[in-house]
Amino acid sequence: MSVILQNDLIDSVANALQFIACYHPRDFIQSVYEAYQQEQNPAAKEALAQILVNSRLSAIGKRPMCQDTGIVTVFAEIGMGVRFEGEMTLDEMINEGVRRAYSCPSNILRHSVVADPDGSRKNTGDNTPAIIHHHMVAGNSLKLRLAAKGGGSEAKTRFAMLNPSDSVVDWVLEQIPHLGAGWCPPGIIGIGIGGNPEKAMEMAKSQAMASIDIHQLQKRGAKTHEEALRLELYRKINEMGIGAQGLGGLTTVLDVKIASYPTHAANKPVALVPNCAATRHIELTLDGHGAAAMPEIHLDDWPEISRKSDGTVKRVNIDHITKEQMADWKPGDSLLLSGKLLTGRDAAHKRLIDLLDQGKPLPVDLENRFIYYVGPVDPVEGEVMGPAGPTTATRMDKFTPRLLEETGMIGMIGKAERGAATIKAIRDTQAIYLIAVGGAAYLISKAIKAAKILAFEDLGMEAIYEFEVEDMPVTVAVDSKGESIHKIGPEKWREYIKEKGCAACSGQK
Repeated sequence: MSVILQNDLIDSVANALQFIACYHPRDFIQSVYEAYQQEQNPAAKEALAQILVNSRLSAIGKRPMCQDTGIVTVFAEIGMGVRFEGEMTLDEMINEGVRRAYSCPSNILRHSVVADPDGSRKNTGDNTPAIIHHHMVAGNSLKLRLAAKGGGSEAKTRFAMLNPSDSVVDWVLEQIPHLGAGWCPPGIIGIGIGGNPEKAMEMAKSQAMASIDIHQLQKRGAKTHEEALRLELYRKINEMGIGAQGLGGLTTVLDVKIASYPTHAANKPVALVPNCAATRHIELTLDGHGAAAMPEIHLDDWPEISRKSDGTVKRVNIDHITKEQMADWKPGDSLLLSGKLLTGRDAAHKRLIDLLDQGKPLPVDLENRFIYYVGPVDPVEGEVMGPAGPTTATRMDKFTPRLLEETGMIGMIGKAERGAATIKAIRDTQAIYLIAVGGAAYLISKAIKAAKILAFEDLGMEAIYEFEVEDMPVTVAVDSKGESIHKIGPEKWREYIKEKGCAACSGQK
């Protein structure tokens, strides 16, 4: 019998969530660095470099690696010989740990959870409640596996009830191109096969939190059907040439993890859950001897990347940019932006469109301005702004054509691809769409020299800010002629991989 004290459990959860917000798992850093060393596409290589630099800076500064500090998922394996001492239930203790972690004044984490999801969508204010899965197991300890899962990768979750004779490989390969770049590749793909719908999804989510070991599996070879599927999917997904941030390249996935479970003879449930470049997870064990200890941090685990310019990076002052100057920018061009830009996400865009519908003036003048799709982390002492990486631009597509056509806005910054209607509007108005690297939020925040709220302060992190930036790194994604890097990049590198063979894919030598 083990007696686990209430405060020990709460402290363990709080400490773990603070830890994973700032520190990548070691296996992830090693895998990204291998991909960086092998990458041949300069744009993708720069994206991987920014992810690695950002990760090291976050580890040193003890600040979140991504502004989207996620919704908390917990897998609790409760030993039959465990007893809890305290007034709270297990779920209440876990949620109290979440509350303390996300409200820590020395390292503020963004509150991203909203209640009444189909109604008011009001922020809960402390990132609770967590999503908790319970399993009773043999033993005298409590094992907790915690993840902080960002909304961009969660939005790309897929599920299907296949027929028994259908190919899982074919279904997965059909899904991957439709995930786009919003899940911030490269990352891990978790797959659950069998059980029923909720079991398949739970397995996939659990597998997305597993350690990266695909290279070890490649060396020893598959011993099970699931292992053979992993190797086949890892190779075939990377052969698609989607690459880091969807820019085209050799590495789209770092690993494919698969779990299966017996299912009804008439069914084959399959779930797919991607884990992004800000992968955050940890495993804790409590056995009645105090709070769980966090892993030791060794900065030698992080490579020191020297991001030397090859002379092709353009410095741009967006305060004085013209459409004629932007017309020279091509998909894949690397830019360093300086000047003043506005911010805005879903809620702010909805309010702007509502005001246009009502014929009312907008609270900000968008003419000749750039808008950055971001919901930043609040700053702590000494910071102008907390981590401020891009959110998925696709969600703004329903609003963008009208803003471009009716407000004089000329540029947008986000992550991932744009839809056909938005690309047409960009072309028709000679505007531009740029991307920042998802998974480089702390690095990007270093470019923000001043920040102030201009409108919709009640929206919290979704308010409209004005950022003054200096040398903010971005890549041209859709140029003023409507050419998209997310289309031409993967096409080019898919052909490159096809010509070079499997050896071109990451980790295959």
